[in-house]
Amino acid sequence: MSGIFLALLAAASWGSIVFVSKKLGGDENSQTLGTTVGALLFAIAVYIYKQPDLSMLIWIVGFFSGLFWSLGQKNQFGAVRYLGVAKTTPMSTGLQLIGTTFFGAFVFNEWETTMEIIIGIASLVLIIAGAVVISMQQGGESGKSNNLKKGLVILAISTAGFVGYVVLIQWFEIDGWAAVLPQGVGMVTGALLLTLTHKPYNKYAVRNIFTGILWGAGNLGLLLSLPKIGVATSFSLSQTGIVISTIGGLFFLNERHSKKQVLLVLLGCMLIIAAGVLLGITKA
Repeated sequence: MSGIFLALLAAASWGSIVFVSKKLGGDENSQTLGTTVGALLFAIAVYIYKQPDLSMLIWIVGFFSGLFWSLGQKNQFGAVRYLGVAKTTPMSTGLQLIGTTFFGAFVFNEWETTMEIIIGIASLVLIIAGAVVISMQQGGESGKSNNLKKGLVILAISTAGFVGYVVLIQWFEIDGWAAVLPQGVGMVTGALLLTLTHKPYNKYAVRNIFTGILWGAGNLGLLLSLPKIGVATSFSLSQTGIVISTIGGLFFLNERHSKKQVLLVLLGCMLIIAAGVLLGITKA
């Protein structure tokens, strides 16, 4: 149960990130830089508290995991410009769940019984259905099809980054406490490289340091849950907090256009959350 609790801690933290960052302001470049700086500060505090042994392998794997994350987060923030928070968060979650579940089930062999396989496949069907429902265009949104296409391309790149960030740690069996600091260094390095030409050194980057601290708490929860309940389940549960950003986008950022749109987005969220719960059952 402790692994599930840790994954749900990540859900509460990560479910707030896109919404909080949007409220704090800035474009995807200043948001990414500020978030990574905050995550590094959190990582330094964790290292001072725990003082884990850091081998060369841990530094290399953790650093590249952080680079992957910065790629994923910058593009997730970028997708908000085309899709809005209410659509970006659940669609990004669905794509990430598909990627991490694939690796967890078929590469790390985390689904060992017939029942786990059946539940896992049913979960993937729910995820895909949820993403399709959320992406459905309304009558008044017909002119936004190009934005949807651009947003989906950006989310595909984001997904590759996020999946790489999680899978690398599990592949090399890196301890969660030890991974945090090398990841933080890799995240800041990746953010600096990805935003170098945009010069995101402004008040919005400073504000988003708080976003990074919030993310760091969720990241630690996920990393500590990985060896307890596996990639497929821990990452899936960690993503159920999408309802926070989705409701925040619809009702606090005024992204809703009609009652039908609100119902479709919330229905899609419920389908994706149901999939996360089902995946959690496989290891509960």
